[in-house]
Amino acid sequence: MTDHQRLLSGRTAVVTGGARGLGKAIAEELASRGVHVALLGLEGDALAQTATELPTASRSWPVDITDDDAMAHTAEDVHRLMGPVSIVVANAGVAEAGPFLDSDPHSWRRVIEVNLIGSAVTARSFLPHLLDTRGHYLQIASIASIGAVPMMSAYCASKAGVESFTHSLRAETAPCGVSVGIAYLNWIDTDMIRDADRYTVMRKLRSHMPRPARAISSAEHMARRVVTSVERRASSVYVPGWLRSSQLVRGVLPGVITRVSRRQLTHSRYTATGLLGAGGRAARRATVRDDGRPTDPR
Repeated sequence: MTDHQRLLSGRTAVVTGGARGLGKAIAEELASRGVHVALLGLEGDALAQTATELPTASRSWPVDITDDDAMAHTAEDVHRLMGPVSIVVANAGVAEAGPFLDSDPHSWRRVIEVNLIGSAVTARSFLPHLLDTRGHYLQIASIASIGAVPMMSAYCASKAGVESFTHSLRAETAPCGVSVGIAYLNWIDTDMIRDADRYTVMRKLRSHMPRPARAISSAEHMARRVVTSVERRASSVYVPGWLRSSQLVRGVLPGVITRVSRRQLTHSRYTATGLLGAGGRAARRATVRDDGRPTDPR
């Protein structure tokens, strides 16, 4: 057994948004290090397929992470069927792009609900278990948490929100022995990004970023770095590493981005994308009933 496997082997982890992309890669990396993984998300068939492919005893739960009651029941099921949870990775997320005024209000709101509210519901549902195990909660954030860009107002707002939420949660749980980390990640080669590249607005945004910020990393590379941060119970991880230095200049970024936008962007050229990728389509299907609760994603 390798050193990696010794550190995490036999533990139970929860990964939201585990059907595809980064969530699936994180689940695979955790399982390769001996972790039993509970996969949560909207895409029941894809989640179940991923669970069966993992080398450890893993399970899946189709659930809308923004539904408080459903998530509370899921947390109980995970504990009953898989034992105490000591790792939670809040990964589920969706995105859209385009001018704010042209965005669909429901799509814009759904980005906030999934990325920010969904992360908080995940923490609320599983934190009692982490308190029992003195476990680790990891929030997947983004370069957008550090510097907001035009044409992605919902995504940037949600990721800035999860950053603040994570810092607050870390301070609250530190006296209880629960560690809380945040992962600042750049572009990842997932179906969401591949879908985004079909739209002029997204191609334009990336073309005006500094060359290192345009680079796309594989989900597998990101997952290895993320899971290593879980092993170390790190308070933060930056992938690529140069992102850490952007914290030093984040105070001047809004002004710089505004000046570039004034010269380069003409809103009339761009249209809103709606929710991107297969995950976005699944989130779009999870509509809200008359009583305000999401429909069953299955």
